Amino acid sequence: MIKKILKKIMALMRHEVDIENLMRAGLRIGVDCHILSGVILDSSLCWLITIGDEVTISARARILAHDASTKRHLGYTKIGKVTIGKRVFVGAEAVILPGVNIGENSIIGAGSVVTKDIPPNAVAAGNPAKVICTLDDYLAKHKELMSLQPCFGIEYTNQGNVTSAMKEEMKRKMNKGVGYVV
Repeated sequence: MIKKILKKIMALMRHEVDIENLMRAGLRIGVDCHILSGVILDSSLCWLITIGDEVTISARARILAHDASTKRHLGYTKIGKVTIGKRVFVGAEAVILPGVNIGENSIIGAGSVVTKDIPPNAVAAGNPAKVICTLDDYLAKHKELMSLQPCFGIEYTNQGNVTSAMKEEMKRKMNKGVGYVV
């Protein structure tokens, strides 16, 4: 019992989302999803949020099913369903507002504010977020860059027990500031 309470306190201190409680309240979330630290999922109306399979929601992103800007003036808060399709990546500190659908296989850039629907297989960024290219174009660009820039295996990460020498090697090889890691 004490261990469970301490675990919850530590999760709160790390700003982790309590997915289990939100799911009990009606949040729908698919399999193999990754929700990073500091993510805010609208707990007051979480049953209006659906997240598909294989979705990644990066650090400090926010998904809101309500917008209280109308409350003081009209007495009502605007609400809307939020649906995130399969295999979507939501960048760090992105904000997804009520009534938005994000199509499968899409990427939402870091810091973006999504106010309108994003079609499938799209890359969207900005404030407000706009489609900037197709997923195929984005991946082709990065595939080409991978042939020109350094690529590193998992051994070059904290998970792979990267050494100091490997960190220095990585910094040295990234002469243009861009590289790729597994």
